[in-house]
Amino acid sequence: MKNKISEEEQQQLISILKVRFEKNPKRHQNIEWSKVDTKLRANPEKLWSLLQMEKTEGEPDVVGYDKNNDEYLFFDCTAESPKARRSLCYDRKALDSRKEHKPKNSAVDMADEMGIALLTEEQYRQLQELGDFDTKTSSWIATPDDVRKLGGAVFCDFRYGRVFLYHNGAESYYAARGFRGYLKI
Repeated sequence: MKNKISEEEQQQLISILKVRFEKNPKRHQNIEWSKVDTKLRANPEKLWSLLQMEKTEGEPDVVGYDKNNDEYLFFDCTAESPKARRSLCYDRKALDSRKEHKPKNSAVDMADEMGIALLTEEQYRQLQELGDFDTKTSSWIATPDDVRKLGGAVFCDFRYGRVFLYHNGAESYYAARGFRGYLKI
């Protein structure tokens, strides 16, 4: 059944997330694992999405807590853009516009299938405050509507000690460009 995760998969995933949480305290200062653990166990449908992030090599980790909504924020924290999410154009419209040499999927569609969303520019910059990510790759990010209406899409990477924001045709795809996602639980 779609979007279901077995008890065994839940236990394995929570164990992986706990180890990652403990190894990277800078990402989630003032957040207690026991509270994250309780929230995870209460939301098996969100665990399914986290499992998809893990399976596609995103290495999801807690990066924040929204007190007003009582939600923990998970970002893909793998050093480079997730390997199993590369060589994708930006969205369905871009994919459909390609007549030949189509990629296997689009970033937006794959994120939707996984139950996550692409990082925004602000979130991407927040991620870079936690470490150096995408020093050899790049990641599609959520593109503003006015840019997308003109046929473009935006992506970021980290070079020379700073975040760079670029544009490209939404139908383009490259072996070194994937996407990073986020999930609120």
